[in-house]
Amino acid sequence: MNLKSSGVVKQILFSPKIAPYIFVSPFILSFVIFFLYPSFSTVIMSFYRVLGKGQNLFIGLENYIRLFTDIHFYNAVITSTIYTLLTIALLIPFPIFYAVILNSRNMIARNAFRSILFLPALTSVIVAGVAFRLMFGESDFSLINSLLLHLGLQPVNWRLSYWPGMFIMVFLAFWRWAGVNMVYFLSGLQNIPTELYESADIDGANKVQQFFKITLPLLKPIIIYVLTISIYGGFAMFGESYVYWNENMPGDIGLTIVRYLYQQAFQRNDLGLGSAIGITLLLLVLSINLIQLKFFGLFKRDES
Repeated sequence: MNLKSSGVVKQILFSPKIAPYIFVSPFILSFVIFFLYPSFSTVIMSFYRVLGKGQNLFIGLENYIRLFTDIHFYNAVITSTIYTLLTIALLIPFPIFYAVILNSRNMIARNAFRSILFLPALTSVIVAGVAFRLMFGESDFSLINSLLLHLGLQPVNWRLSYWPGMFIMVFLAFWRWAGVNMVYFLSGLQNIPTELYESADIDGANKVQQFFKITLPLLKPIIIYVLTISIYGGFAMFGESYVYWNENMPGDIGLTIVRYLYQQAFQRNDLGLGSAIGITLLLLVLSINLIQLKFFGLFKRDES
């Protein structure tokens, strides 16, 4: 490279108009290649019967008709919805409670407790799932069943009944993600001015009144964010189901939407139907999140 060409390269790299595009180009390329192109391909593929080796047969809405007339899909939607509702019911109130307690200056060893609560998030879902599978085994010698026997209760077939199976999936999700949500709420609590609580103390408000009148209203943006990611995480759940059950799940126990997508697309090689499931899941989660964001007033019209 001669001096003239190197000067041109330096001029381009240091140009205030061109340089920003060069720096963001890796993100743009990765977004187009790994997200935008696969998304468009999935939409197109959902209208085809994929036969392999580039031999695709256009079948229109047949994949969607098959999907909405399949009882297994409705069972998967019901299971994913129940799972999402239960995880939301646990992963918002309890992390808020943890955050309020650990944000208190009077709490002893609060940094240690924060680390302990956050530590499960660093555990792989596969490793944690295998551990929970051993704990909640069907034999009388598994940890939980042995405890039930010591308490005079009957052992439970955890993975052969619907609600016990749902319990261990929700319990694993709560164990893994409560600490993460606690960190979100801690960041929100630390941004609340202490003067508000001092003024409330002067006015005679107790801790409960301060919590409902100051803490919760000012945590609303964080609550909406956690609710949004919890809805997505609930409907996108796959790992917890995968480590507990193999393909033969009696009565569709543990069959979630993403697990059903995995079965159809990769285990049965029906990529067209799998694409239709993915698009349906996208529209379902997007619609629910838009509704809840509208309900919580995030999309208020400008009244000016």
